[in-house]
Amino acid sequence: MQVTSATSATNPITSTDSLTGSSQALSQKDFLQLMVTQMQNQNPLDPQSDTQMAAEMAQFTSLQQSSSMASSLSMIQANNLVGSTVNVQVDSQTMTNGVVQGVVLRNGTPEILVNGAAYNLSQLISVAPTVAAPAAASQGSTTP
Repeated sequence: MQVTSATSATNPITSTDSLTGSSQALSQKDFLQLMVTQMQNQNPLDPQSDTQMAAEMAQFTSLQQSSSMASSLSMIQANNLVGSTVNVQVDSQTMTNGVVQGVVLRNGTPEILVNGAAYNLSQLISVAPTVAAPAAASQGSTTP
């Protein structure tokens, strides 16, 4: 009986397929491909138990949900900064400050807009409430 290795399967998973961006995270598609490849290449005399496979799927689902929750929390945090005055570390030698004008999503990561430029939340140095200028006294009203 001839056994093929996982690298010579019909749909091999390469490192560029399974790594997404700099986060190097496996997607749901990658997980399912790994599981199918594992099933195709398992020892028929000692197959993987169905409870172990269900546990792996539950663990992956839990990981995916916690990742989604972390992304949502980052978006909420960024939205709460709109209108605040922030100091941002642009690079190792440059800092800038200004009022957060908005939030943009880049590759699923929220970034704040300060002085027309987008910055990652990890670049924040400090946050302070923006002080509103006092309203000018109304002209033309007289008191008796």
